[in-house]
Amino acid sequence: MDKLWTKNAQMTDEIERFTVGRDREMDLYLAKYDVMGSMAHVTMLESIGLIEKEELGTILTELKKIYKKAENGEFVIEEGVEDVHSQVELMLTRQLGDMGKKIHSGRSRNDQVLVDLKLFIRDQLHELALLTKALFDELIEKSNEYKNVLMPGYTHLQVAMPSSFGLWFGAYAEGLVDDMQYLLAAWRITNRNPLGSAAGYGSSFPLNRQMTTDLLGFDSMDYNVVYAQMGRGKTERNVAFSMASIAGTLAKLAFDACMFNSQNFSFVKLPDDCTTGSSIMPHKKNPDVFELTRAKCNKIQALPQTVMMIMNNLPSGYFRDLQIIKEVFLPAFDDMKDCLKMCAYIINKIRVNEHILDNPIYDLMFSVEEVNRLAASGTPFRDAYKQVGLNIEAGKFTPNKNIHHTHEGSIGNLCNDKIEALMDKVMDEFNFSNVDKALKKLIG
Repeated sequence: MDKLWTKNAQMTDEIERFTVGRDREMDLYLAKYDVMGSMAHVTMLESIGLIEKEELGTILTELKKIYKKAENGEFVIEEGVEDVHSQVELMLTRQLGDMGKKIHSGRSRNDQVLVDLKLFIRDQLHELALLTKALFDELIEKSNEYKNVLMPGYTHLQVAMPSSFGLWFGAYAEGLVDDMQYLLAAWRITNRNPLGSAAGYGSSFPLNRQMTTDLLGFDSMDYNVVYAQMGRGKTERNVAFSMASIAGTLAKLAFDACMFNSQNFSFVKLPDDCTTGSSIMPHKKNPDVFELTRAKCNKIQALPQTVMMIMNNLPSGYFRDLQIIKEVFLPAFDDMKDCLKMCAYIINKIRVNEHILDNPIYDLMFSVEEVNRLAASGTPFRDAYKQVGLNIEAGKFTPNKNIHHTHEGSIGNLCNDKIEALMDKVMDEFNFSNVDKALKKLIG
């Protein structure tokens, strides 16, 4: 089949295979967003007189049918059709003839894919934010539930000072607040409209870019048409950094949980359905779900560098190199969402050992508490430190396990309410409802 953009020269099959690559497969991620962009674009074209009012209604009706196919997973890019943009236009022209060909006026495949990617990413960031908040809620709930259960804290993997499960769960919750700030930054960068930049140098048609910006629920547009094209790759890289931040928190949580679940620690017990057995050792329960989470999250943490190496040395303007970013970037959202769901499930089901400190091997971690007690009673700190150290060496140290911390963020004052308020503030700044209202009006 001839491509919509071809003239006379024909590609060999081998060159086509090489240049198209996995683009048809990747474009399926973008199908419904391509239709949304087209709906906004043709509505704008009618407002500037490039499409008749009667034609607009007919085109929008057909586009909504295609959108429904994409929503239901029934959209297919046919053999011989190069990409999602060509497939949508082909489906329109089959139904509407020449009328369907009018939708490309005033745009290029360059700004089509830009707006597709922005709409796709925005949708994915919305899902990631909600899933991250769900995991946050599980962590806060567990932190409050086990706030008085002490556990060892470690430095250099040596038993150091008393900690608590309230602190452990809560630490990861607050970590997700910082990660959500990165996600919010990625959202703001993403939520700007590139449509109308065409091939990167604008259009001689009197396009109303503010209209398409409003129709698609964007906060603003990428104003400079050259920058709109330069933003491709940069947007993906910055979004990848936001995912990498979440992934780093999850990977560390997974490592801790795997270690604390082992028999040598026995601090927690993971849910049985998240572990697997050994083919020869009947006693084994391996923490496979968290191990895979750790690996997937480490893979996601490499994503920003992968994107950067593809787009880093390109000058301004469009280059085909950018096509390859799709292959590593688009599927990463599914991995990220799966990891968040798995972590939330496990944290909800995890069981805590409330008797860890019955084991005398942890007695010495209360030495700092004794030093502080002596110092608070008037003994100079260095003298108190030496006195307790000598008692430990002589085997005379007796721990006092009654911990009474009062300062913010300590064992006795977790400040979880403050952490929740921080998270709520960040979530409110996304303004998801603005996008939802615009798209509901556009799609119907």
